[in-house]
Amino acid sequence: MATVKKQFVCKECGATYPKWQGQCGVCKAWNTLEEELPLPQVSKREALASQAIGSSKKSKPRHLAEINSSEEKRIILSDRELNRTLGGGLVEGSFVLLGGEPGIGKSTLILQTVLQTKGLHTLYISAEESEQQLKMRADRIGGDNEDLLILCETDLETILAYATQIQPKLLVIDSIQTISTSLSESSPGSPSQIRECANLLLRFAKQHAISVVVIGHITKDGTIAGPKVLEHTVDTVLLFEGDKHFFYRILCCQKNRFGSTNELGIYEMRNEGLRGIENPSEHFVSQNDEALSGRCIAVTLEGVRPLLVETQALVSSAVYPNPQRSATGFDQRRLDMLLAVLDKRAGFKLARQDVYLNIAGGLRINDTALDLSIAVAVLSSTLDRAVSTSVCFTGEIGLSGEIRAVSRIEARIGEADRLGYKAIVIPQANKLSLAESTNKMAIKVLAVKNISELARLVFKNSTQ
Repeated sequence: MATVKKQFVCKECGATYPKWQGQCGVCKAWNTLEEELPLPQVSKREALASQAIGSSKKSKPRHLAEINSSEEKRIILSDRELNRTLGGGLVEGSFVLLGGEPGIGKSTLILQTVLQTKGLHTLYISAEESEQQLKMRADRIGGDNEDLLILCETDLETILAYATQIQPKLLVIDSIQTISTSLSESSPGSPSQIRECANLLLRFAKQHAISVVVIGHITKDGTIAGPKVLEHTVDTVLLFEGDKHFFYRILCCQKNRFGSTNELGIYEMRNEGLRGIENPSEHFVSQNDEALSGRCIAVTLEGVRPLLVETQALVSSAVYPNPQRSATGFDQRRLDMLLAVLDKRAGFKLARQDVYLNIAGGLRINDTALDLSIAVAVLSSTLDRAVSTSVCFTGEIGLSGEIRAVSRIEARIGEADRLGYKAIVIPQANKLSLAESTNKMAIKVLAVKNISELARLVFKNSTQ
């Protein structure tokens, strides 16, 4: 018998090599090559694919004027946060990938959505859990739907055969790392298996106009496990984020062929499942009005939604020769930069001080508009003088100490005014371009140009 030649495939970019090597020569990633068997002959692959998906109509070229430009038909789900993230609902025949860390709540989110959406004929494929486990979770969530069918199977050809026979509106695969197809002889979860399974599911979704939602895992780096071709294959990529030690979860959209990628959903994890949060600012800002140093309210943006969060800072004398710098929910390197700016441009000597920063609520914020709030919180803790809880801040700090403009300033001011804040501090560059609608708001808008002006404005009357 002829020996079967093996090959090594990069799980990041899909490049193949005849032997193993430490670094991929294409994407330059280290230790990403995995051994797998070559694919079957083309004739066999075509036969297996046709048998799994079924016969399809031949397409033909058409003039652009003959194509109907009407909007896609969407399935309105029971979850308003999920509908918002998808761009207004689930498009019929779309291919959606939902990724997240183990135990973050991906399966719970999809299961409770299909349980609570009446009239949505769904085939739920569980390749990781048994029927009894799904039943226990459904009982805990408290939903029941006669249109939901459960199938515990890992063979993709069998799954597609049942789906072709049942013809559901929605097909859920949990998860793509655990199913396999006979088109690849590699083990489930390998790059070739994920690639072939994704291609088959995409063809099935488009030919039968059935929406497919696939759940996937992520790596230690926070990226979706498997080759990058998986993300290129699907229509929409959703990432479910959050700290398992906190109650809040964020559903963000990284790719969407049918809508904007700026939308996101915010959830709260409870014993009975996930609950969408309509007014997240009220949850992430402490309701304690006691005047404490080191606390400051920031107005940030998560996608296109303005959000108020509480930044907390603690500055104390260093015990060790090297001062400690710690940031939770914020970029550590940007914190170091802000401390250097405060030292150089504002005259606050922090070189021998330990600085600890925390974004309350377990959120991780990458918006540079948090700079102003973080600087005020650090100065408040350094001077041990409290900042008024009725004032919020938004603005980016440059290396020269200037306060730079931020995007969507009207939406940020409107959110602070809606929650009853008396004043908001913004960059001077933003105040020059404010719309007239902000003049009718009850909130007072204060503008600053640089760090020195910010310190004088905030702390000259901080005891009032």
